[in-house]
Amino acid sequence: MIEKIEKLMAEIEALQAASAEEAEALRIKYLSKKGEITALMNDFRSVPAEQKKEVGMRINQLKTAALDKINALKSQVACDSQKCACIDLTRSPYPIRLGTRHPLTIVRNEIVDIFSRLGFTLAEGPEVEDDWHVYSSMNFADDHPARDMQDTFFIESHPDIILRSHTSSVQARVMEKNQPPIRVICPGRVYRNEAISARAHCFFHQVEGLYIDKNVSFTDLKQVLLLFAQEMFGPDTKIRLRPSYFPFTEPSAEMDISCHLCGGKGCSFCKHTGWVEILGCGMVDPAVLEANGIDSSVYTGYAFGMGIERITNLKYQVKDLRMFSENDTRFLDEFVSAN
Repeated sequence: MIEKIEKLMAEIEALQAASAEEAEALRIKYLSKKGEITALMNDFRSVPAEQKKEVGMRINQLKTAALDKINALKSQVACDSQKCACIDLTRSPYPIRLGTRHPLTIVRNEIVDIFSRLGFTLAEGPEVEDDWHVYSSMNFADDHPARDMQDTFFIESHPDIILRSHTSSVQARVMEKNQPPIRVICPGRVYRNEAISARAHCFFHQVEGLYIDKNVSFTDLKQVLLLFAQEMFGPDTKIRLRPSYFPFTEPSAEMDISCHLCGGKGCSFCKHTGWVEILGCGMVDPAVLEANGIDSSVYTGYAFGMGIERITNLKYQVKDLRMFSENDTRFLDEFVSAN
């Protein structure tokens, strides 16, 4: 009997339970009416008289040990369960490292905000486009160099489906669905088949603007771009417009701003000219208006477009375009204060 008690004592001391159900099963096994300790007490009657005192004492010790152990196991699993209920397993581990907006996003939002205050609304379109919206509706000739494989990504199985090479396709979609007055700003990612280097990439970001209404003039365009330049680069910024050529505008111009590093005096950044090019612009060609269902005898308009990377380079002097897409956290951490 004593050997059996000692064996049960060793078992009880080694008991473990991972849940409340397991702890209850142990109580039933050892302490219920049909449990092993109760069976020992029933066998107590057959113990010789000279051993009854010692065996009785050991059975009581065994019963107390079993009660204490099983109650302790029940408390432990209940505590663990409460802790688990308080833990949000979807939360990030500590310490939580705060991130920042990407520099291109910072500048994009700033550009959109400036033009929004000038009355422009936001318009967006698909990056996978058809030839009509990207080229034909924008007055590109069938043999225009921009259509060449060296400049445009074509979908091999569908030669008329391409990755847009400029966000002018969004302007085409807006014009074909809406009649003037139209005043939109169109930001987005564009793609061109170019070798990746510090100065070029196969994808980059543009913002284009379009305003069509009655009696819109080049003077209106110049004033809007001057206000934009002064909001983006400072109130002392000056602009100049140089004649240029774009298929979708006539007349066309490229716009320079006075170098904000040297104040127009000349430095290595502006190649000692005092001016830095930032965008292209012009009056919307009447052929573009007609192609998109707008009467060019009634309405006129202007358009402009700029690279977001270009503006970001000017503001933050990032000399390598690859930095924008390499996800180097050391580079991105430099823009925490710019959020």
